[in-house]
This record gives sequence, structure tokens and C-alpha cells, in this order.
Amino acid sequence: MAQPAHPAAAWPDDPVPLAPADAPVPAYGSGSLADLLPTVAAGLELPGFQPRIAELAPADRACVFLIDGLGWQQIQDHRAYAPFLHSLLAGSRGGTGRPITAGFPATTATSLASVGTGLAPGEHGLPGYTVRDPATGELMNQLRWKPWTPPHVWQPYPTVFQLADAAGVHTAQVSSPTFETTPLTKVALSGGTFHGRLTGEDRMDLSAELLGAADRALVYTYYSEVDGSGHRFGIDSDAWRGQLMTVDRLAQRLAEQLPSRSALYITADHGMVDIPFDEQSRIDFDEDWELGAGVALLGGEGRARHVYAVPGAQADVLACWREVLGEQFWVAGRDEAIAAGWFGPVVDERVYGRIGDVVAAAHDDVIITASVNEPNESAMVGVHGSMTPAEQFVPLLEVRT
Repeated sequence: MAQPAHPAAAWPDDPVPLAPADAPVPAYGSGSLADLLPTVAAGLELPGFQPRIAELAPADRACVFLIDGLGWQQIQDHRAYAPFLHSLLAGSRGGTGRPITAGFPATTATSLASVGTGLAPGEHGLPGYTVRDPATGELMNQLRWKPWTPPHVWQPYPTVFQLADAAGVHTAQVSSPTFETTPLTKVALSGGTFHGRLTGEDRMDLSAELLGAADRALVYTYYSEVDGSGHRFGIDSDAWRGQLMTVDRLAQRLAEQLPSRSALYITADHGMVDIPFDEQSRIDFDEDWELGAGVALLGGEGRARHVYAVPGAQADVLACWREVLGEQFWVAGRDEAIAAGWFGPVVDERVYGRIGDVVAAAHDDVIITASVNEPNESAMVGVHGSMTPAEQFVPLLEVRT
């Protein structure tokens, strides 16, 4: 017999919903993406920085290679397709790599801002894929930066790259030319010089060259196609495994060219899970009158939703979402999510209204789609955003010379 679309609301015994305070909050301050560059900066003796990730030793030259969409669990589960990356895991031929947490939500715009600024989402202010702009009442897509918003008003803090460049460290980013002038790059990854290269091989070669161009250097490079294949085809696909093989070779190519006194850190912005295409796994908000009652805007993404209520309906929307989804999602009011530390230890005043009146983070293999308003996102096979290990844990792999 088919299960109902909303199991949490189907049983008469009123099962207890998941408690927001019990959600596995990211390790802000000691083991999250926001802690990587401040630790590297401390090793480069930049003023004002202290190491946060204890096991990372200082290095004169540091390179961060961020692979979009490649979680820790995916490397563990696909050893045959990523032999080099797998060899860097703790316990594998002397590797020391371990997982760190992406931050909430586990999504690209949020994570890249955390990496570049060294701040948690509650401070840098990119707390989701789409969030409400309190000044206009519109949803702001922080990945595509639509509608356009003044970047340094939205995110006013300097990046670690800017601070490193100002302190005399040779600083550079090597990525696709497409990203050179985007607002997200400006607020999250700018500082020093940007070098656009189309191929992964060219990015690896230039990154190694730039790393050796000065006694102190900080270089960032990026590869996006693993994430793209996961979204389109899922991580259980030949296309995704092919991209994993490609990025494994790229990482090895870069590692083999490192100059002396260098540290290469390989990480990611989030992991990914495949969600089946059935009514139990994909709850369509645009077809669900119950979830839509009292909702003015639906933000975030399928596994990490920001829900903005019409004035006066906040309590009712929270109660409904918790009743309907509470066994499958951690469902919290804004203040509950903030108090539980979902967005970090501090939430700036300017960021407070960007967070949903209700925040829903997936616990089970389920997403909330919006087939009419988000047709492209709703068609994705592989998705991410929440605090489950497959999405939240990203690699911190290290190669030193």
C-alpha cells in the first residue's frame, strides 16, 4: 500500500516532531568551512587571526582547491573512482584528511561566503539559496544575485583574501572567467588578482605557478562540474562518476606541482543526496494547500527552506509545518533556529530578517519542491542544503611539501 504524502500528519497518535535543538549544528569556530582560511591566515602570520582548526600546521604558501558538490561521504563511497583523493583520507596510506562541516544551509552561495570571509552565515549574511530582502520584500537569489542588490551593502565584511593582500601576501584566485565580475565573487572571494582559465588543467598549472611566485602566497582555485553532474544526473550516475575521476586527476596534477614550503587544502562547499521522483520523497509546495496556507514567500531550496509568513500568521505557519513535516524535517521558528546555532554563534541585525519566519531542514530523504515557481530546481536529481552527514560533511584533505 502506498504511503501518504505527509506521514507525519497521517497517524492519530500525534508523534513527537524532531526538535530543532537536536539538529546536528555545524562545528562553527573549530571545524567548519568558515574556520579554514582564518587558520591558514594565522599560519601566514596575518595580524588579527588565530588558528581555529588545531591540526593544521603553518605554511608559507597555501592553496585552497574547492570542488563544488563533493562531500566527504561521496569520496568514501567511491574509492575506485577517486584513488588520489581517497589516499588522502585519514587511515589511507598515511593520509590525514578528515571531514569538516559546511555550515547551514549547505549550499554554494552560503559556503563560498563562509570560506572567503571566515564568518558564519549569520554574520556574512548569505543564509540561503534564496532569502527575503527585508528592504524590498522580494526574494533575493544569492547565487545568481537577482534581483541586483549593492554587493557590499548586502555583505560588508572584508574577505580573508583582501586582508592577506593588504598584508603583503601574494594572493590570487584561479577560476572560470565567467566568475570574475560576479557580485558573489566580489563579496566572497575577491582580493589580490583574479585569473580566468577555462580548463581544469590550466587552473591547476597556473595555481601551482602562482603559489611559487612569492615567499608568502595564498591561492584559491575552483571546479564546478562535479556539482553540475550531480544535480542533473545524480551521484549514482556514470556522468557524476566521470566527473569524479576528472577532478581526482586534477587534484593529483596540482599536488605534484606544489613548490616547496606549500600546503594544499582540498575541500568542498557541500555534499549531495539523490532524491527519488515519487510523491513521498518530493512534496510539491505549489500543489499543497496545507503547507501554503499563510505563506507569503517560499525561499531557500528543497532541503533547506526559508518560509516567510503573511503578517500575523507566523505562529500558524510554524504549527502547520511542524505538524505536517515534523517527523521528516527539523522545523524551527526563526528565533529557535538562531538560538540553536544553525546560522552560527552570532546573527547580525541586518541578517535577522533574511532568515525565514519558519526554517525547515530535511532529516529524511525528502525535499519540498515548487514545480510552478522553481521548475529547474524541482527537476534536479541530486540536491543538498540540510544538516545530514551526506550534505554537511565536506573533506579537508592536505598535501604538504
